[in-house]
Amino acid sequence: QVQLVESGGGLVQAGGSLRLSCAASGRTFSTYVMGWFRQAPGKERQFVAAIRWRGSSTYYADSVKGRFTISRDNAKNTVYLQMNSLKPEDTAVYYCAASLSGNYLYGSSYDYWGQGTQVTVSS
Repeated sequence: QVQLVESGGGLVQAGGSLRLSCAASGRTFSTYVMGWFRQAPGKERQFVAAIRWRGSSTYYADSVKGRFTISRDNAKNTVYLQMNSLKPEDTAVYYCAASLSGNYLYGSSYDYWGQGTQVTVSS
C-alpha cells in the first residue's frame, strides 16, 4: 500500500505561482512513476506531469510544458509540482498518483491516488 497526501493548493491570480507537494508513505520503494493529474468541473481527468522515482525522466502535458516543473525528493518521499505563469484554465482539483507499472500517461495505469488539492486561478 502507498498513501499519498497532497498540499499546497490555493487561490492565485493569473501569472502567479504555486507549488504543490505530494508526501508518499507506505511501500514507496516499489513505486515506479509518480504523476500529477487534474480535473476541472464538468471535464475529464487530465494528465499534467509525471516523474520516475528512480532516474531523471520527466513527462509533461503540452498545455503545461515550459510553465510547470515536476521534481522529487527521495529522502523525503515527496514529489513536487512547481506551477508558474498560471492561467485561469489551470483551475482544477490536482491529484497526485503512484503507478507500479511504469506507464505514466493514463490514469488507469496508476494504482494509488491522493485526495486532491484545489487550485483556483483568477483572471
